[in-house]
Amino acid sequence: MVNTLPQSAPKQPKAGVKDPSEETILTPRFYTTDFETAASLDLSAQETELEAMLQEMRADYNRHHFVRDETFEQSWEHIDEEARRSFMEYLERSCISEFSGFLLFKELSRRLKGRNPLLAEMFQLMARDEARHAGFLNKAMGDFKLSLDLAHVTKTRTYTFFPIEWVIYTVYLSEKIGYWRYIIIYRHLQKHPENQFYPIFRYFESWCQDENRHGDIFKALLRSQPQLWKTWKARLWSRFFLLSVFATHTLTVHERSGFYHSLGLDATEFDRQVVCNTNETAGRAFPVMLNTEHPDFFPRLQRCSDYNLKLVEIDCSTQPKFVKLIRKLPLVTAIIWNLLLLYLIKPIDAEALRETVR
Repeated sequence: MVNTLPQSAPKQPKAGVKDPSEETILTPRFYTTDFETAASLDLSAQETELEAMLQEMRADYNRHHFVRDETFEQSWEHIDEEARRSFMEYLERSCISEFSGFLLFKELSRRLKGRNPLLAEMFQLMARDEARHAGFLNKAMGDFKLSLDLAHVTKTRTYTFFPIEWVIYTVYLSEKIGYWRYIIIYRHLQKHPENQFYPIFRYFESWCQDENRHGDIFKALLRSQPQLWKTWKARLWSRFFLLSVFATHTLTVHERSGFYHSLGLDATEFDRQVVCNTNETAGRAFPVMLNTEHPDFFPRLQRCSDYNLKLVEIDCSTQPKFVKLIRKLPLVTAIIWNLLLLYLIKPIDAEALRETVR
């Protein structure tokens, strides 16, 4: 089900304002949900933990972190064109993703106020963090004489409906995979400062702690709802969302391998580290983990990435749409087939491992 907000008439972009990239299956999406169900969630099983997290959110340890210092006040003309283009794509995608979280959390806070005060304040504070991130990223784009009109994006973007259960699964994973992306880049650049071509990367250590904190909140929400981890359906959904997030990450990283190359990172190895670490982390919340050590796991993900790169090449060609469609069909089929085979790989029972030392 897709809900679309009323869309305003097209307008000419202002000078320096970048039109958002065309929406695709890989671009960050905007979501809406069943707010009535969200308001009626029984949180008693995790209420103590959520109250403790709320106190931590109120403390706002990063309130002074997102302040631009003098290192931003310089020319960036020395960055070569290819690195600049891939960096702009990275900043735009990250900004849209953070802004999407802000909109969802803000609306949840508004709708839950008076109905579920604990969750309402929690979502309000998470929206604060996401807005801070999005604004910081947009200012970074401004250093390159580009920016996103986020108010206009709010009115024109397509909003996808997810049941609150799906929101809990997907936001948990997006926050945790965001944590691992940020911290791996940060640690790499600490070892290789010569590749730190822009000061925003110095902020990633504290930044990723926001992601981690948000993920822990959604972990508590997930574990407060037995139907999200105790049933056979929960196991199937967990596998689905894990695979969906990992496949999206792999395809996106390889589409934008130039950005990671500019940081001195190998895109394939970076993807592997992020997926493995996120999968391990998800085992603390989800009833199952994917078997990333299976000999077919990463090779099949890589095949999906290769097929996707061919799809991108076809889209960029000047051939008629009908010809493009015919050429793309076997590639899309191959991606779906490989994802199905990945889904059928026997998962790891995280519940059985929960009391063991790993």
